[in-house]
Parts: sequence; structure tokens; C-alpha cells
Amino acid sequence: MSSKDVSIPPVIQTSRGDTQLATFAAGCFWSVELVFQRKDGVLQTQVGYTGGREGKTTYGEVCSGTTGHAEAVRLEYDPKVISYTDLLTVFWNKHNPTQGNRQGNDVGSQYRSAIFYHTDEQKQLAEASKAERQTKYEQPITTEIVPAGTFYAAEAYHQAYLEKGGQCAAKGCSDAIACYGI
Repeated sequence: MSSKDVSIPPVIQTSRGDTQLATFAAGCFWSVELVFQRKDGVLQTQVGYTGGREGKTTYGEVCSGTTGHAEAVRLEYDPKVISYTDLLTVFWNKHNPTQGNRQGNDVGSQYRSAIFYHTDEQKQLAEASKAERQTKYEQPITTEIVPAGTFYAAEAYHQAYLEKGGQCAAKGCSDAIACYGI
């Protein structure tokens, strides 16, 4: 019997009227979550699956490539502390957006680069930042910019996975992030 907690936590929402949601996919969701956890103004993070077929899904199903979902991080942030533009900079700096359906050794459509926007303003900012970022690459950026659809929280054992494994999630921490398998 596995000791992993496979229960599904509730999907995070905004906890106050003055906060907003953002959703990003940039490869393995564990390290993407940790980089955002460390940012002032990010109030909560949650890893999960989005961008594929409707219906609850599991990590195994997503890894099989049959669901069309990306591993993603949904976060609640305070725009008075950190702007969406700043979050986009964190996103772009976290990964190589020209690799298509992969990040490093992780290969598959679940590892694609995507920005799932929640508002028209987020869409406009994402498109502008993608155009600006493209000037830094010879290869085309493959990042999708698409409306945020249904977000399915990943199993509990995936939440704050690297933090639970001993990596620093403190605000402002700049320790290197090491991603490792389960």
C-alpha cells in the first residue's frame, strides 16, 4: 500500500476581493510552484492540471499523454505587492519557452509552456511579454496563451512537494531549486 496522500484538495480561489488568480505551465509543476512560493505577494499556490479534456484526472493519466492537460501552477496573488507583469517575468525566467512539449529531460505535452489567462488584461500583458521575450531567442517561443479553463488540483502529495522535501520556500529565498522524481 502506498503512503502517498492521493486525496484531492479543493481548488484555490481568491481569498479576498482585492486579490487575483494566475495560472502558468512551464514544465514539471514542482519547481514552478516553488519559484512562485518564494515571491512576495504570492499568497498561495497549488499544482494541478489544466488545458485538456474536461473531467477529473490523475497524475498517471496526465503523464500518459491522453488527457491533453499541462502540469500547471495556479496561484493567488496580491497585485498591490506583485504585479502580473512581474509574475510573467518569473515565468519566463523559470524555463526555456522554445522547447515545445518538454522542459529539459521531461518530455511530453504535459510539460508544455503555457499561460492560462483569467482576464483580458492578463491576456494583453501575456501577449506583449511574449513578443518582448521573443527578441531574446533565435527559435520561436512555443508558449500557448489561452483562456484559463477548469483547473484540477493535483493529488495532495504533489502540493508543496519540493518544500516538503526540504527545499526553501521562504519569501525571498534564492537557493537553487533541485527537481527530483517521486
